[in-house]
Amino acid sequence: MSGSCRRSRAPTPPAWGPPSGKAFIPPRTSNCLRRPVVGSRAGRPDRSVYDDQPNAHKKFMEKLDACIRNHDKEIEKMCNFHHQGFVDAITELLKVRTDAEKLKVQVTDTNRRLQDAGKEVIVQTDNIIRCRIQQRNITTVVEKLQLCLPVLEMYSKLKEQMSAKRYYSALKTMEQLENVYFPRVSQYRFCQLMIENLPKLREDIKEISMSDLKDFLESIRKHSDKIGETAMKQAQQQKTFSVALPKQNNVKFGKKMYINDRIPEERNEIELKHAFEEEDENEEEVMGVLTVQDLVDFSPVYRCLHIYSVLGDEETFENYYRKQRKKQARLVLQPQSNMHETVDGYRRYFTQIVGFFVVEDHILHVTQGLVTRAYTDELWNMALSKIIAVLRAHSSYCTDPDLVLELKNLIVIFADTLQGYGFPVNRLFDLLFEIRDQYNETLLKKWAGVFRDIFEEDNYSPIPVVNEEEYKIVISKFPFQDPDLEKQSFPKKFPMSQSVPRIYTQVKEFIYASLKFSESLHRSSTEIDDMLRKSTNLLLTRTLNSCLLNLIRKPHIGLTELVQIIINTTHLEQACKYLEDFITNITNISQETVHTTRLYGLSTFKDARHAAEGEIYTKLNQKIDEFVQLADYDWTMSEPDGRASGYLMDLINFLRSIFQVFTHLPGKVAQTACMSACQHLSTSLMQMLLDSELKQISMGAVQQFNLDVIQCELFASSEPVPGFQGDTLQLAFIDLRQLLDLFMVWDWSTYLADYGQPASKYLRVNPNTALTLLEKVKDTSKKNNIFAQFRKNDRDKQKLIETVMKQLRSLVNGMSHHT
Repeated sequence: MSGSCRRSRAPTPPAWGPPSGKAFIPPRTSNCLRRPVVGSRAGRPDRSVYDDQPNAHKKFMEKLDACIRNHDKEIEKMCNFHHQGFVDAITELLKVRTDAEKLKVQVTDTNRRLQDAGKEVIVQTDNIIRCRIQQRNITTVVEKLQLCLPVLEMYSKLKEQMSAKRYYSALKTMEQLENVYFPRVSQYRFCQLMIENLPKLREDIKEISMSDLKDFLESIRKHSDKIGETAMKQAQQQKTFSVALPKQNNVKFGKKMYINDRIPEERNEIELKHAFEEEDENEEEVMGVLTVQDLVDFSPVYRCLHIYSVLGDEETFENYYRKQRKKQARLVLQPQSNMHETVDGYRRYFTQIVGFFVVEDHILHVTQGLVTRAYTDELWNMALSKIIAVLRAHSSYCTDPDLVLELKNLIVIFADTLQGYGFPVNRLFDLLFEIRDQYNETLLKKWAGVFRDIFEEDNYSPIPVVNEEEYKIVISKFPFQDPDLEKQSFPKKFPMSQSVPRIYTQVKEFIYASLKFSESLHRSSTEIDDMLRKSTNLLLTRTLNSCLLNLIRKPHIGLTELVQIIINTTHLEQACKYLEDFITNITNISQETVHTTRLYGLSTFKDARHAAEGEIYTKLNQKIDEFVQLADYDWTMSEPDGRASGYLMDLINFLRSIFQVFTHLPGKVAQTACMSACQHLSTSLMQMLLDSELKQISMGAVQQFNLDVIQCELFASSEPVPGFQGDTLQLAFIDLRQLLDLFMVWDWSTYLADYGQPASKYLRVNPNTALTLLEKVKDTSKKNNIFAQFRKNDRDKQKLIETVMKQLRSLVNGMSHHT
């Protein structure tokens, strides 16, 4: 029984549940079927089966079989309990099969009819769904477009700004795109393309702005001279106004040409303005209002600076700008080779430098950090050293004082202009003192030519005046005071020649010319007075003195001209005090000041006068030599002519006329000249008598020579120049007189007996001279009547001559041994 029940299967209950009216209750599983819980102490199988006890396995199997039998019984009971319900359920299912088939047909028909009826609804529903999807998509698109439109608008604005070259604004727009707009739409591809394109745009902006900056630097280099010219003219005008209207100081000197500090960010870039006014009148009209922004558009610099600042590369821009400007500074400071030839060359050089530093000063004040004061100071110090070296080198080639003066004026305006912009210019004024010395040198060279021309044009004759008007004209040019001359009636003559007032006037012109350089040098009156006096001293001691000395030494200047030159120097020397007064009136510095320099005119004209006096002595002696060379003695004549030689009489007449001219000279000069002439004449006659080429002299020639010496003595005793005491002038011929007397009287015994005695009659006769002449006379003794009586009367007298010559030789030898 239990085996059948164990093998049989319970009928399958209906799908829709148990039969109506009966509740389906599943059979409860017997506890014996449950798996015992290992380790439980109560109601759990005995674990002794696992223990190693005798018959434990057998007991376990017995218990297991008992449990299986119990479970089989439970299964059988459950099957018996549900069998009738299962049968009833099958019966019920069979009853409703037919109804279910009918229902199925009805449902299928109804479904078909519903499907047919809902096709249009489905179509409309699909349309509605599609429309709603489209609406949703449209709404989504609108939302996304509203999110993207500002980005696109900003990017479009960026493109417009790039096209309009508003690069600074474009960079700001890029910042807004990156920080605000792109994060909202970063998931879209077009946004990624835009993001990828921004770095390229930034590089383009950097390149374009740098290109604009390069154009600006190139243009500013070309037009620096115009900027500098404008600045220098404004400084010059302001200085003129300050001098003319010292009380109206509301306009500061050196007003800087600044523009507004507002930096243009949204306006278009403008090229450098080329509308520079070329006409002087137009320049003067606008000079008061022209500023640097009227000449230069600095917007490229501003834009480039701000662009690089926004891009975080400001240091690169600053380094590039400073490097390029330093290169331009070196180009500006490089002078042209022929700059020193004209003032325009210096003017262009200065205006370029001023224009360069005006621009740098402007950049310093309207930008922050692009250039610094330390940078401009370093640049200026470098430039100043170069400028001074260039000016020192090129000015040394200037030989025209007018050009040097114009250069000085340009340097003063140049220094004043840059000083107005805050640049130190003390070294430039120090350089001006060096150039002042050079200016004085060029003035001295110029006035040397002026003095030479004056001396060449002078007639070296006293100035004649025929009426009062001519007299006043001379007095107005030269401070001459002579009461005796004023009392004389017209016509009359000034003692000096025409060159004196002309030289005096030119010295005053030199002082004025020297004063022109001292103007605007910011020096005191004392310093200016000292400079004028020193330069005037150089003119007198070097230039005028040199011209006078050269004039005195010229071959065509005769004795009359030399006499007039001495007279001229005397009056020029007297006029030096008036020149000192003239300088005092200009500088208002009293001559009594301790440090006041005195004029060296006194020593200058004294030196020239002494040179002229020496030249008079030289030329007078040369003239005497010319007359002496005309002497034509017959040294073998037996009898003299009975009168003096013609050449000597002509010489004496010449000396009388010359010494008559010497009356206008100071007394000592005329006396010295007369004494020098007589001594030179005496020496020349003595040399003629003792000439080694002259071998024989007859006593007749000695007597003729004695007649000539007598005429010389008569000329000396006639006092051709007053002031000599006694026979002082006659002493010039004493050597000749004693020598000739010795031969004429033939008093050798007296000479030999008294030789060496202070009271000797022939004290001035040298034994050697006497021996030389005696030898020449001895050779002609055979033809001389005087010696003929020796031959006739007694040969012992012939031996006397031999004895005298022997004694003279012994005296000569004794003198040589003594010496």
